[in-house]
Amino acid sequence: MPVIDVDRETAHEAAARELAKSIYPRTSLSERIASWLNDLLNRVVDSGSALPGGWLTIVVLALLALALLVTAVRIAARAMGGRGENHLYGGRVLAAAGHRSRAEQLAARGDWAAAIRQRVRAIGRQLEEDGVLSPLAGRTAGELASEAGAVLPEFIDELDAAATAFNDVTYGERPGTPTNYRLVADLDDRLCAHSRASRLPGPQAVDR
Repeated sequence: MPVIDVDRETAHEAAARELAKSIYPRTSLSERIASWLNDLLNRVVDSGSALPGGWLTIVVLALLALALLVTAVRIAARAMGGRGENHLYGGRVLAAAGHRSRAEQLAARGDWAAAIRQRVRAIGRQLEEDGVLSPLAGRTAGELASEAGAVLPEFIDELDAAATAFNDVTYGERPGTPTNYRLVADLDDRLCAHSRASRLPGPQAVDR
């Protein structure tokens, strides 16, 4: 049987075509990116002597490739986590007073991002406890703003701002600020005052 001389590039392309067939399981996005970067690094190492700068160039390219891989994995993880795991309460639901107390403790330590999350959760739980909203463990911050705003239209802009602050520090990787915490805390206080006022008995009729 004659020996067929197949170079590395031809073998790689043939393997890629074979693995692309439907009989093979699909790899995840991060796995495909890792495979591509690994192949790229192998090519760079093989031709390292021909590159300007030699091995220093290879080290720089390797670091860049690693940074690309980390970024890609984080993006993929965030995209996967965004489907079904972005609910308001996370893994632990407390009473409104419990979330409010934790928010104040975190704010006192300057942990503004966590304080914002806890204070928005206090708003959600308080609205549920007051009967404004039906309890819903999987509710998102956006849904909280939308549902509560439909019942309390005078607060709709502030509810939207609170939901935005929650999402920014939770999913947008933005730092929390005292200003945003104060915005959320003021809304919580105003909603509590509104709830108390709505429960007060109206003026009694005077018998004549």
